[in-house]
Amino acid sequence: MFQLAHVVEGPEHFDAEENGISENTWAIHQIRTTANFSTKNKFITWCVGGLNFQIEHHLFPSICHTHYSEIAKIVKATVEEFDLPYHEYERLLAAISSHVKMLKSFGHGESLGIVG
Repeated sequence: MFQLAHVVEGPEHFDAEENGISENTWAIHQIRTTANFSTKNKFITWCVGGLNFQIEHHLFPSICHTHYSEIAKIVKATVEEFDLPYHEYERLLAAISSHVKMLKSFGHGESLGIVG
């Protein structure tokens, strides 16, 4: 789940700042570095315990995953209001394909999505 939620096209990967201070708040960092996948697929959601709602899982780790689909609506609206990205792959195969592209780019020494 980690790979499809973080090592795909879209989410940013930040190098650590020398001073150890991030330019973003904790919540913005979670949104910028995470992606959801297959959130409309109830079977996948059940199989992975809601970890396909990785953005909501990072923002609200103590809330039961059965509420993530409703929370996602609020998060999406809020993210849009603040002009932040909301990375999501509608289908599992799209997330897997994006992950493979990222692995290939890393293998060729490219730094897709690396900030800082």
